[in-house]
Amino acid sequence: MLRAIVTTLFFAVTFCGFSHRAMAQSHNRGRVLVVLSSVHELTLRDGRHYPTGFYLNEFAVPVQALIQAGYEPVFADPQGNAVTWDAHSASARYFGGSEKALQDTIQFVERLDSLKHPRTLASVRAEGIGSYVGIVVPGGHAPLEDLMTDPDLGEILRAFHNAGKTTGLICHGPVALASSLPDARGFHAALVAGNTNDIRRLAAGWPYTGYHMTVFSTPEEQFAETHQLNGHVLFYPATALADAGATVEEARIWTPNVVTDRELITAQQPFSDKEFSVALVKALDNQIKNHGVSSLR
Repeated sequence: MLRAIVTTLFFAVTFCGFSHRAMAQSHNRGRVLVVLSSVHELTLRDGRHYPTGFYLNEFAVPVQALIQAGYEPVFADPQGNAVTWDAHSASARYFGGSEKALQDTIQFVERLDSLKHPRTLASVRAEGIGSYVGIVVPGGHAPLEDLMTDPDLGEILRAFHNAGKTTGLICHGPVALASSLPDARGFHAALVAGNTNDIRRLAAGWPYTGYHMTVFSTPEEQFAETHQLNGHVLFYPATALADAGATVEEARIWTPNVVTDRELITAQQPFSDKEFSVALVKALDNQIKNHGVSSLR
């Protein structure tokens, strides 16, 4: 009950307190790259496909928190194509049971004109990350399909890591960190094949080796396989990150969980959205306080 009340109040303040013109005028603290998947389907182990996209609250709650805090979200995906949310995520259950919060969120997302024309990751890579203070990767199953092996995202993430810039990922989003492996596609293929020797060999040289992080847990994924996907994923995200060299910390199923390690902020599942957003903004604010915007460019 308390979480439902907090959620309703959060969205009441968020969406009633800011017009889109006011949001645009509030961008003065720096740009944050928001990376989405370009795909609309997830391949299951039996070859069938599950229609997917970004998870509505995992995208909207952090983006709105960034805007409120004065940051400018810049959207990008591998192909530069317009994407939308996973239909399963358009449910009041992810908004404290509030149908109004859900509808307010949908309206907010639909009014983000720049989301309809995202940048390509290749163009961001070519430009460099100098104009960005942080990067965010929302979840939904889609990152399993393309972000995990995208070479442009891998270079972008390595640049953020080397610069110590805030890097936030939620739910399935953390699997995108695997794109920074020297041979991300080979690693992905080894995971699918279950080739332990190749997995260990290809995990060498990962920038996030030894980092503490979280991701959609295996028990949560197994629940989703039965109640949402009606099939099995090619591999479990928590296993993939552990195999890459991460220390994966999982909380009890559907319990909010955010793990911060150096510049990296990760959250376990959609019910961690608000805690993740608070940690994200706090990290960006501290980064700017300690280093300033210009010194991060």
